[in-house]
Amino acid sequence: MTDSLTKLAFQTVQQGKNYFAIAHKMVSGQIREWIAPRVEQQTQSLSPQALQKFQKRVDEILERDWQDAEAGVYSTDLLFEGATDTFWWDYPLLCWELPQVWEKANRRSYREFSSQIDTRGYPNYYLQNFHYQIDGYLSDRSAELYDLQVEILFNGLGDTMRRRILAPLKQKTASLAAHLETPRDLRILDVACGTGRTLKGLRSTFPEASLFGVDLSPTYLRKANQLLCAQPGELPQLLQGNAEALPYRDAFFHAVTCVFLFHELPSPVRQNVLNEMFRVLQPGGVVAICDSIQVEDDPDLKPALENFQTLFHEPYYRDYIQDDLPAKLQKAGFTSVSTYSYFMSKYWVAHKKATTMA
Repeated sequence: MTDSLTKLAFQTVQQGKNYFAIAHKMVSGQIREWIAPRVEQQTQSLSPQALQKFQKRVDEILERDWQDAEAGVYSTDLLFEGATDTFWWDYPLLCWELPQVWEKANRRSYREFSSQIDTRGYPNYYLQNFHYQIDGYLSDRSAELYDLQVEILFNGLGDTMRRRILAPLKQKTASLAAHLETPRDLRILDVACGTGRTLKGLRSTFPEASLFGVDLSPTYLRKANQLLCAQPGELPQLLQGNAEALPYRDAFFHAVTCVFLFHELPSPVRQNVLNEMFRVLQPGGVVAICDSIQVEDDPDLKPALENFQTLFHEPYYRDYIQDDLPAKLQKAGFTSVSTYSYFMSKYWVAHKKATTMA
């Protein structure tokens, strides 16, 4: 009875998030048409078949989320935590910022940064106002609003999508953990950790492991530190760094994760990042990547993918949705590459081949 009530509560909360996100998009869309009509941005309607598939994908990912929590992959408490924790503070700020975002989008302005932000030292591809966000990923305000923006974009399923890496990661690292002296000896790195939400999930699944996070944005790392300080267990070690030159020694980690990064990288950089992941991973280690689905996963949803790159400033997305990530993983040296998808996210899990004794 308790599990049934918890599942009902989970479904009710998710349904509320879904309805709110849809309502926000509809109302804000109407307001935008009144005060800042879109300039030559044509979007495609989804077919009835695509809409049915879309809803089926929602149902599937929610059921998998519940099943993983019920199986003990992570605490059921995690199902009720999310970017809505600071909703009453963040949502008014998000709405206040929308007219500026719309104005930037209409001007196709995507490289504007406050004079107070030092952009020196960052790669050119990173100095973008992705999603037409104010100051891209380099301001405290951007870091404060990012998680709520993602939840609204994905109808309340942002964290649900992130958590899909946890079950395969727990399964694949079990044999590695069995040979360690203590659970704390298991080392996991989250590349492009952002505001720390993936690390929060990792802490629930690996309560005693040594967790590490690296990101280019100092403001997002501050936000991550704020979030993770409130969690039980040892605080993950956070570093500012470029995923193309990870600040760790060779073969240091047992697992590496990466969520929502690759669609915002040029193709050659994706390969560089995979090469670095391979370098810092121990033989026998596992990498788990989450990002957007691609055209090959469901051609009926291609209009939704093309709408995304039309409505948001995502300069590398068109190439990403056609990219062959398994080939890039294999080129980096990974083996046993497996892929699967849930809702609008796709996952790659691969291994660094274990060394054999002569």
